[in-house]
This record gives sequence, C-alpha cells and structure tokens, in this order.
Amino acid sequence: MYCVCKEHVELAIDKFVDEYEDAPDIVDLKETKFADWEPPVQCELCDKPATFLVV
Repeated sequence: MYCVCKEHVELAIDKFVDEYEDAPDIVDLKETKFADWEPPVQCELCDKPATFLVV
C-alpha cells in the first residue's frame, strides 16, 4: 500500500506490481473517506500532499 502524490502514482504502481505481481486499485484520497483509518498527509516519496492510495 502506498500513499502518494500525483507525480509518483506511476512509480507506486510499478512498485506494487513488482511486489505483488498483480494490478493495484487506485483510490483518490480527496474523494474517499475511511471510517477507521486516516491516510498520511504527505506523499511517501516526497513532501507533496498525498492524493492517491495504491492498494
């Protein structure tokens, strides 16, 4: 699972496929709210706001 900015979505998808050998789901964090989980505020790969969840 990766929480990333728009610029790093492709890299996160590549990492996910390499690790799990399956296509991930992409969730827009601005459109989706989770009951029991708060996503990180910033991208895992840089200092920009996290906007997508790759799972």
